[in-house]
Amino acid sequence: MKERPVLDVSKLPLHGMGTASPAWWGTCTFMLIEGSAFGLAIAVYFYLMSLAPHWPPDAPPPDLFAGTCLTVLLLASVVPNVLVSRWAQQRKLGRVRIGLIVMSLCGMAPLAFRIFEFPAQHVSWDESAYGSIVWTILGLHTVHIITDLIDTLVLACLMFSRHGDNIRRYGDVEDNALYWNFVVIAWLPLYACIYWVPRL
Repeated sequence: MKERPVLDVSKLPLHGMGTASPAWWGTCTFMLIEGSAFGLAIAVYFYLMSLAPHWPPDAPPPDLFAGTCLTVLLLASVVPNVLVSRWAQQRKLGRVRIGLIVMSLCGMAPLAFRIFEFPAQHVSWDESAYGSIVWTILGLHTVHIITDLIDTLVLACLMFSRHGDNIRRYGDVEDNALYWNFVVIAWLPLYACIYWVPRL
């Protein structure tokens, strides 16, 4: 039997970060799927608008205050989120711990304003097609905020445990930061549709 050369991979790390991690690719695929769902919701919104004689039908445009405050909070949260991702890449455990606490608060704060967004639409979810699509869009985005908040809280607990200083955990923090950026970016066209299109 002829011997074949074998590649020695014993010195490679067990876990990678960024594009070297399967979890990173999984997160990107999940964002692609969820981005498609948001895109479909926007398409339905404009389709319904094209059928209506005026938009929104039988309701004034939504109040701007709660939605705009939420948008400002989300945009401001990008700064600590980028820092947490950078600290995870540098494996600075202390800073990552503090950053995850800050990001947990950044995930909770928008939910307080989201509570006031639903009544600010001046329409119930079952009142019209307009009400249904607006509430669906707000509900979908709320689920994404809550999902990332739970992930951030779990990661914060892990980073404060004996499992914290581990390359795999740092990779998870980096992936979580990537997903939060998606949550923020996805909200911008949704905010424009819900709050500014009815004012055009």
